Amino acid sequence: MNIVSPKLTVITIVYNNVSNIERTIQSIINQTYPHIEYIVVDGGSTDGTLAIISRYADHISRWVSEPDNGIYDAMNKGLAMASGDYVLFMNSGDEIYEEDTVEQVFASAADADIYYGETEMYDENWQSLGLRRHAIPEKFTWKSFRYGMNISHQAIYVRWAIAEPYDLQYQLSADIDWVIRAAKKAGKIVNTKRMVAKYQVGGMSKKRHWQSLKERFRIFSRHYGLLHNIVNHVVIAINLAGYYIRHGKTND
Repeated sequence: MNIVSPKLTVITIVYNNVSNIERTIQSIINQTYPHIEYIVVDGGSTDGTLAIISRYADHISRWVSEPDNGIYDAMNKGLAMASGDYVLFMNSGDEIYEEDTVEQVFASAADADIYYGETEMYDENWQSLGLRRHAIPEKFTWKSFRYGMNISHQAIYVRWAIAEPYDLQYQLSADIDWVIRAAKKAGKIVNTKRMVAKYQVGGMSKKRHWQSLKERFRIFSRHYGLLHNIVNHVVIAINLAGYYIRHGKTND
């Protein structure tokens, strides 16, 4: 029996991140899995990022550098260029967990619409902060985000055929809406039961946290209904307070 190995498109979005882009690129091009298309979408960097991208041009399937209308506009550009069976967003500063991670993800089960796993958090000095506050669900559905985003954007492999463009009305939390919409279409969702990504905290959703929270509330109300969302947020607040009392920190 012939086993078909799916093609994965990994998309990296970057803008003026010269200190971290090389680490991200290396985590992708050093994967043992051979069927990877790598796309880099740069927003017109001026800090030396382009020189590093150019250094690895032979390992990058396609890259562009031009102004965009925000991170999700750049992600949509990457999606439009993708030709893989699956897509994974690994933005500048983040890493695929180990060199054989992609190989192990696809070996976990055949022909899923979504694969997902766990994420390790890192600070700006690349020191581990441990796991996210929201543990990944044993079984993930489109309803699993109702108490918070419990799967990192970097830790979810989505079949390209069900990956719609990001909704640009959301500037900071469109990834939540994107994952929920994909999950609504998914027939088979697989928990790989492994660490799949390293995520560097401190992005725009942290710097503009209040705006991010308001967007999340709108997104959850859109998908789960306003009344249910209000009740769910009461539960979120209670869980967050309990976590803060126990740990004194609130890693996402």
